[in-house]
Amino acid sequence: MPNIQTNAFSNTFSSLTGHDFLNTLRAENKIPRHKKEAQDPSFGGSRIIAMAVGGTLKDLSSMIHQGESVSWINADSTEGVDIIRHSMAHVLAQAVQELFPGTQVTIGPVIENGFYYDFYRSEPFCLDDLATIQERMKDIVDRNLPVQRHVWSRDQAIAFFQNLGEAFKVKIIESIPEDQTLSIYQQGDFYDLCRGPHVASTGVLGYHFALTKLSGSYWRGDQKAESLQRIYGTAWASAADLKAYQDRLAEAEKRDHRKLGAAMELFHFQEEAPGSIFWHPKGWSIYQNLKSYMRNVLTHAGYQEVNTPQLVSKTLWEASGHWQKFRDHMYAVHQDETTYAMKPMNCPCHVQIFNHSLKSYRDLPYRMAEFGSCMRHEPSGSRMGIMRVSSFVQDDAHIFCTPDQMISETRDFCKLLFSVYKTLGFEDVVVRFSTRPEARLGSDEVWDHAEDSLRQGAESAGLGYTIFPGEGAFYGPKLEFALKDSLGRLWQCGTLQADFVLPERLDAWYVAADGKKHRPVMLHRAILGSFERFIGVFLEHTAGHLPVWLAPTQAVIIPISEAFAPYAHQVAKDLGFLRLHVDDRNEKLNYKLRDHLSKKVPYVLIVGEKEQSTNTIVVRHKNEQQTLALQDAVAFLNQASCLPELGNIP
Repeated sequence: MPNIQTNAFSNTFSSLTGHDFLNTLRAENKIPRHKKEAQDPSFGGSRIIAMAVGGTLKDLSSMIHQGESVSWINADSTEGVDIIRHSMAHVLAQAVQELFPGTQVTIGPVIENGFYYDFYRSEPFCLDDLATIQERMKDIVDRNLPVQRHVWSRDQAIAFFQNLGEAFKVKIIESIPEDQTLSIYQQGDFYDLCRGPHVASTGVLGYHFALTKLSGSYWRGDQKAESLQRIYGTAWASAADLKAYQDRLAEAEKRDHRKLGAAMELFHFQEEAPGSIFWHPKGWSIYQNLKSYMRNVLTHAGYQEVNTPQLVSKTLWEASGHWQKFRDHMYAVHQDETTYAMKPMNCPCHVQIFNHSLKSYRDLPYRMAEFGSCMRHEPSGSRMGIMRVSSFVQDDAHIFCTPDQMISETRDFCKLLFSVYKTLGFEDVVVRFSTRPEARLGSDEVWDHAEDSLRQGAESAGLGYTIFPGEGAFYGPKLEFALKDSLGRLWQCGTLQADFVLPERLDAWYVAADGKKHRPVMLHRAILGSFERFIGVFLEHTAGHLPVWLAPTQAVIIPISEAFAPYAHQVAKDLGFLRLHVDDRNEKLNYKLRDHLSKKVPYVLIVGEKEQSTNTIVVRHKNEQQTLALQDAVAFLNQASCLPELGNIP
């Protein structure tokens, strides 16, 4: 809905609430009234639940003053759904405290697709409790409790929550500067510290929510602090939106890479190697073929492949700054009175290769790539299949260049990255441009040049992006690339980060045209990120139906009876360029078909009496089949199984 100036319609007031102004506009037919009132819990869709005054989100109960611009927030807008979820988190907390007296509330933020609330309670919740809590939440919605905002002083808020026995709320308030006033939201007998905004009453929320899971957490994320219990939920603007989300969840459950990995015999985990993957032959085939493709891409794009040690002395990590900032994630080894660390990333080692010989400006840009094996300590609770592990390999590379080369290197990398994503079937990529944080190293002049270079490079590659102010690293701005998968989920994989700090710390330099030493700019870049994580993302994106060139078993030949096994093996010899096998088990054809379909084999080749007598084969692919002469099948499958061509690689 467009911005509306309050003084455009009325000069008879100096201020009034959002509710009153909205009703005035409706009475004047300036804004249409919906068929159903917002208080009807069964109604979703586009209804006004909040407003933005001068660009700041506010409750409808807030005051609007003469001359201020107002825009209305609909329930099904991005901002509206976030407000619904934040308000629903309060309903969750109220329901828990009504059902389980003595439970303390801590924080309850909005997250992607939902919300959660952390609770402190001596007795653990169980899954059966979720249904009970959800029913009480519906009851609170039915009560249509007004949601009221109060402004209290810090001391008043501390005294109030101390009296309620809410020790965690008191800790939160005590961490807020003394001169700040606080907003407290009330619905019925429930009070919570919150910035808002919120819906006008609980009835506005409707029944378009569900509690989804339980987990453990720690106060302020500190494992040494109190243990908390976290309840997750989701909430939407309408029943249709909730159902669509639940359908996506059900489909995501079917596509879970851990289930696919087991069904397709790709990998497994076991306690003796926490956070590490046991790759089976078929899984390792995917891994190696993906690496071969990326190696061809990087070679074609002018990168030189290197390999650096996994175990490196602590002194290098101290010099690079990683020991101070990353120590808790590093595995250390003490040997012969020296401390070493398994490398958590490749960048300091790449600087060592750059420094090993004299570099001139004529040698730049110097593009160095490594499929580097890294180790990072990941707490057991944060690991998730092969998506997040302790031992992984990155398609890592670093570009050492002059400041003047940053624009062209950024442009070329963006084109390279998008061509790879397109080849792998990812057409929708979200680009995030993170700019300078408050705590940073380097002068404003250096940051201006780095940000302008990334911006111009991305734009010259034809990319649109969203700016995230202050989200850059302390050493430079960055571009991040998130893939949107077939279920609409975003996975951040690629990155390009400008770094003018590490070359300084590790004394990297080149001889410029003026004959003097200059620091190179170091561009950290990745396309897939970690191979392990990307394979997990790719399995879920494709539901295991990998492109033929990447599939671990590209084809299987099934003779319809034992009598035609010799012909099947003869065909296998002609198709020896494929990763295939002959399934001559003494089983029925339909059983074999179901088995290989469950293992996501792209091509099933069937031979029987007719095929043997005519030197043909039946080629079955994606529930479609055709009969081809053997020589035509050889040509067709040879083309279908090849690694992607590099003609479109910049």
